[in-house]
Amino acid sequence: MVATPAPGTAGRARLSAGPLAMPIGILAVLAMMIVPLPVTLLDTFFIGNILISLLVLMVAVNTQRPLDFSSFPNLLLVATVLRLSLNIASTRIVLSEGHRGEGAAGMVIQAFGDFVSGGNFVVGFLVFVILVIINMVVLTKGAGRVSEVSARFTLDAMPGKQMAIDADMNAGLLSADDAKTRRAEVAAEADFYGSMDGASKFVKGDAVAGILILAVNIIGGILIGTMQHGLTLGEASETYVRLSIGDGLVAQIPALLLSIATAVIVTRSTAAADMGGLIASQVNLRSAWAPVAGVLAVLGIVPGMPNAMLMLAAGFAGMMAWRAGGASPRRDAGPGDAPPSAPGARGPAGSGAAQPGIGDAITAEEVMDHAPLSLQIGYGLIPLAGDGEGGGVLVSRITAMRRDISRALGFVVPGVRIRDDLSLAPNEYRIRIGQTIVGEDVVYPDRKLAIPGGNSIRKLKGIEAKDPSFGLDAVWIQPHQQVEAEVDDHMIVEPESVIATHLGQILGKNAADLLGPDEVQGLLDSLAQAAPTLVQSVVPKLVPLHVLTAVLRALLADRVPVSDMRRILEGVALMSARPMAPQDMAEALRPALMPLLLQQICPLGRPLPLITLDPDLEQLLLRTRRPAPDEGLVVDGGLAGTIVRSLSAALETALGNGQRPVVIVAQPLRRAFAAFLRPHLPDAIVIGLNELPETRRIEVAATIGGVSSLPAQEAR
Repeated sequence: MVATPAPGTAGRARLSAGPLAMPIGILAVLAMMIVPLPVTLLDTFFIGNILISLLVLMVAVNTQRPLDFSSFPNLLLVATVLRLSLNIASTRIVLSEGHRGEGAAGMVIQAFGDFVSGGNFVVGFLVFVILVIINMVVLTKGAGRVSEVSARFTLDAMPGKQMAIDADMNAGLLSADDAKTRRAEVAAEADFYGSMDGASKFVKGDAVAGILILAVNIIGGILIGTMQHGLTLGEASETYVRLSIGDGLVAQIPALLLSIATAVIVTRSTAAADMGGLIASQVNLRSAWAPVAGVLAVLGIVPGMPNAMLMLAAGFAGMMAWRAGGASPRRDAGPGDAPPSAPGARGPAGSGAAQPGIGDAITAEEVMDHAPLSLQIGYGLIPLAGDGEGGGVLVSRITAMRRDISRALGFVVPGVRIRDDLSLAPNEYRIRIGQTIVGEDVVYPDRKLAIPGGNSIRKLKGIEAKDPSFGLDAVWIQPHQQVEAEVDDHMIVEPESVIATHLGQILGKNAADLLGPDEVQGLLDSLAQAAPTLVQSVVPKLVPLHVLTAVLRALLADRVPVSDMRRILEGVALMSARPMAPQDMAEALRPALMPLLLQQICPLGRPLPLITLDPDLEQLLLRTRRPAPDEGLVVDGGLAGTIVRSLSAALETALGNGQRPVVIVAQPLRRAFAAFLRPHLPDAIVIGLNELPETRRIEVAATIGGVSSLPAQEAR
């Protein structure tokens, strides 16, 4: 009867073999230090040690990036312990069996001792000393210093890299998963170079141990041979010195290979290329090979020199110069480098890159910026955006502002791309929607903005300015003046808050320009999870996506949130039976959506403040209204100025009393009057009488005066 393993047993056995291999191997290495080994087994382990060292070196040379060989510090430790255990095992055999002759310690030790020393143990000893000096003084010391500096710089740069990742994620350039992966890579890089800094100490200690073991073998072997086995001093010296040198060389050559691998790993750049390909691509230069060929050719004609060999070398260098191209090293694109088509990058003819003497190519990426929303800052404001320790406050403020505005408007506001611009003054910033500049101002990162309140009586010393968000008089003061300003009823605003508030105000005014088909499709995809039938039956069957986008943009232009997409789709579906322009659809949807806007302006428990128009003025404006589709008001300059000044004064008075009133007019006048006020009073909200919810309590904050107080326009 054949037993059949339970399902998954073989898989578990395969999985458990890997984790058990390393503990068993370490225990075997420790056992070699205690249990005497047969000569044949010792030779096998010596060959295996050389194999492992060569394998590690080849992997290090062909690794694309240092982090791709992140297990190198662990391998280095295991290989060092293995080599030291072999030294102990071989020392035991050399001292106990060396009197029988060179073959008593194994074939590997005998072969290295005879081959390298060439029959002269003094030569072998000197070769061993030279190998130790190269390993300890050159490779180990240099690799250790590079590891130490790399670890220090990597740890110092870690906070800046983390903040840069947060900035890219907040700007919408990285998803949450990509940001998580990037953070893990930064942490892994810091751990790797920290481990390499410690691992290099193992290599140095191994080189010192090799010298001490050689001395112990020579001195102990001579004493044992002469005192215990009756050998003469000359016989003991020749036998044990040759065996000790062979043993030392068997250990030092793998150690030298691992030291080279360590140096290769810690001196690697972050370019994603193997070392051979990276070096070949950067030394393949005509401007480098041509002078080499010339110098060698000159030396080849000097009498007394090896002319034939020098001319052959000159010919080889000339051939490499003929095959090479470019006038400067070509740098492989790294994580922060421009692509090959960017300015400054060069390539072979026909690739589209500029050739020497013609000029660098200008690419579309240089003149086009596809970011929907960007903030350009002068170099003086870079610390606010995350350069240096303690910075990055601006990014968190903008993120919080985007979250609040997205909730208020009902769609996800695109990420803000923050970029430095050398064309700006050091403390200047500029806000762009697409390619259009919609706001700019100056802030002082080492100061604070003090805005006087109603009870302020003291004039503060500082840089006088205007608050960019609300146009209020303000002063940029020093930090030590903050207490004085607060006592005098000044409101203190941090520089990053000034930028974030200004940006938030601009986003609210230009929300319609931030909503496109992609954003609308995202809203539909979200709604489809809760109401799939509604979405599938309306878009695009009844209403195309571009029409729905135009409707939503018309609503956002009047600050109406579009968060209730279910109600919007239901209303649009009912209106699809008759032809209507997107503006008319938006106007018809407003009464159902108006509670969303009014609840943001005034809580439900408080009366809604209103600014009304005198009936005579309202009738006059109705008579000046243009017919559709070019609906607007035909008002002369005097009347228009008076209306704007009166409304501005009423709004300012209400805001001073802690109210945020809305202007209410007759429904036929609403759209035209809102368009009339938008260039002059962009913060004014105009609603129609039919849009006022019946359940809301109201109070009239102000009434714009009658016709008798306005310029006569009856003739119109």
